[in-house]
Amino acid sequence: MLKTGLGAAAGSLLVTSPAFASAPGDDPLTLWYTRPAAEWLEALPIGCGRLGAMVFGGVATERLQLNEDSIWAGGPHVYDNPEALAALPQIRQWVWEDKWKLAQNLADEKFLGRPSEQAAYQVLGDLTLTYPGSAEFTDYRRELDLTQAVTTVTYVRDGVRHTREAFASNPDQVIVLRHKADKPGSVGFQAAFTSPQESTSSSAGRDAIAIDGVSTAWEGREGEVRFRAVVKAEARGGTVRTDGGTLIVEGADEVTLLISMGSSYRRYDDVGGDPAEVAGRHLRRASGQPYEVLRRKHVRDHQRLFGRVEIDLGTSEAAALPTDERIARKQLDTDPGLAALYFQYGRYLLISSSRAPGHAANLQGVWNDSLTPAWESKYTININCEMNYWPAAPGNLIECMDPLFDLIKDLSETGARTAATQYGAKGWVAHHNTDGWRGTAPVDFAFYGVWPSGGAWLCLTLWEHYLYTGDERRLREHFPLIKGSVEFFLDTLQTDPRTGYLVTNPSHSPEVGHHEDDGENVSICAGPTMDMQILRDLFGAFAEASEILGVEDGMRAKAQEARSRLVPNQIGHLGQIQEWQEDYRGDAALSRSRHTSHLWGLFPGHQIDPRLSPELAAAARRSLELRGEAGAGWSLAWKINFWARLLDAAEAYKRLSNLLIPARTAPNMFDLHPPFQIDGNFGGTSGITEMLLQSHGDQVHLLPALPAAWPAGSVRGLRARGGFEVSVSWSGGAVSGGRIRSDLGRRLTLRTARPLAVTERGRPVEVSRPEAGVLVFDTRRGATYDLAPSA
Repeated sequence: MLKTGLGAAAGSLLVTSPAFASAPGDDPLTLWYTRPAAEWLEALPIGCGRLGAMVFGGVATERLQLNEDSIWAGGPHVYDNPEALAALPQIRQWVWEDKWKLAQNLADEKFLGRPSEQAAYQVLGDLTLTYPGSAEFTDYRRELDLTQAVTTVTYVRDGVRHTREAFASNPDQVIVLRHKADKPGSVGFQAAFTSPQESTSSSAGRDAIAIDGVSTAWEGREGEVRFRAVVKAEARGGTVRTDGGTLIVEGADEVTLLISMGSSYRRYDDVGGDPAEVAGRHLRRASGQPYEVLRRKHVRDHQRLFGRVEIDLGTSEAAALPTDERIARKQLDTDPGLAALYFQYGRYLLISSSRAPGHAANLQGVWNDSLTPAWESKYTININCEMNYWPAAPGNLIECMDPLFDLIKDLSETGARTAATQYGAKGWVAHHNTDGWRGTAPVDFAFYGVWPSGGAWLCLTLWEHYLYTGDERRLREHFPLIKGSVEFFLDTLQTDPRTGYLVTNPSHSPEVGHHEDDGENVSICAGPTMDMQILRDLFGAFAEASEILGVEDGMRAKAQEARSRLVPNQIGHLGQIQEWQEDYRGDAALSRSRHTSHLWGLFPGHQIDPRLSPELAAAARRSLELRGEAGAGWSLAWKINFWARLLDAAEAYKRLSNLLIPARTAPNMFDLHPPFQIDGNFGGTSGITEMLLQSHGDQVHLLPALPAAWPAGSVRGLRARGGFEVSVSWSGGAVSGGRIRSDLGRRLTLRTARPLAVTERGRPVEVSRPEAGVLVFDTRRGATYDLAPSA
């Protein structure tokens, strides 16, 4: 069992190793069920970044729904609209004149990308195993062990106990399924591929079958991503043969299936690869390795990431219930272990859907069973894509950000073309959505799509990487991307003729209207609060990065001057953070939208802080009260983070409790918008982290928003900005011990409600205490410091 204990007296960290040899279900970090999955949202996800599968755990049939993360509808496409640049001056003028409907309609006609809808991420297909025998079975159990990233199904059928294990291996880039039985010669089945794509199945030798297909057309463009999946059987005992695309196993003692997938997608502008070569290469490498070796390599690789963080929020009798029953109870107060399971499930999902080699996690991570998923399962970069990566750095999964950085690099290339074509500007821009073809033009409708700050927000994830790691080599690598975004805004920001501020125009506060104009809901505006907050941080990050790297002195001065002219955060007539430059009245100020974009400066930014800017913090609280409880899971997850940043443990915990109910969390713990969107899982994991540890504003704050429902517990291995790894235990709602490792040797300012003493190797460390609840001390690179309550 994963458990962390922090000795209160000495502040020492004691960690017991996971008991991986324990009986199924003994580990609290296990999702488990008493019946097979009847629908997709009951199936269990496995993934290695590039590949994903949903395991249903059936008895008469087993279904593995398969994904390869580069299968997108259509083909390479430039979305930029050559008519946009000519229309831009008029759009801007009408915005200045408050002729919003005219401006928005012209943007719909002339400024949106071509086509105005982007392509969909698509399913590869299914591998179905059909087992002979009776339909009766007993002693059934289905589970996903997060500590090992292995699904297990066990049951008794016709007097024989069958056990199946499945996992997705990042080291070997295959999905592995092993079936064994406690009676020799009892494993037999027929396996076949199916797909809703245009495809053909075939035998690929005596022990393997394959499916070859191509993605579907999109907006008149033929599907161009060719793909292949191959499954090979390696049996102990019995016979293996194929017949016309069906794999037949009879009388085996044990069978291991190796599933390999590949596509022709090389990058957003090149689909000329050979899917058979990709799938065949990985299959050949995995073939011949004993199952135990494949499993051991997979588990070791997974634990290298997953095992960095352990959490204990307490337990109860509810922990003995199946996972779907725990969710259905809606009683988080009596089941604190469910919150810990949810936290670690988010980390598991990020490891499984965002690893190199592979693409960034999309709206559904890597798991999708449709040709036309909700919102095309794209990358929505006005909140959802960024939310996917909120837990990466603090959750000690910094490597999982690399696929996102690859996406940003691609967007800097396509976005430079959009900047030139649609704005006549230098640098690069990305609007509110992108896809496999890395579209950066405005899409969908002007009400949603004419928002130029998506790329700027993404660039701040590059800066966050540096804040957590201090890695100057990676900062130098990422700096051109940040610079390109800054160049775009320096070239396109407009001086508002009414206020003199520098503002974006056209833009909007994502997906929120501010007026009814001649019967039409309009969002188009100049200088919405979210843009100003993002650009304030972008220009600040650029200035700091350029100084660290010793480059771009002249451009740094321009960015700092522009930063000083942005619209400041403002408090409106209802006591709220204004969402726009103007303090709009009526429906605009009272919007109940699930988007809460004007509080970006509270989280993930930190321009609004209860300690440093109490008036703005109070206004942020008022904004949350006015906005109400949105139904979307991701929106509720964002609000957990907001309330934690406001240091309101009760309100943060209330949102977490509301997230972990059947309306917003599926039986397999996937987040529900509804339908499924994975960002809520990642936002919820981030929110729990923010309750336990915050590190913005040059301070590390221990237990800043600890709920009363978790009076005692511990967490090990969270990361804080400044290069610190933090472990802490608490009892009676206060710190009882802790340990901090300093990777960079920087000065540490630590905030905690209980006075602490600091030791290194048992020797007291000299600290200063500038105010109550704060201690400051210098650290050495690589040194570890123990914390204990101080007299």
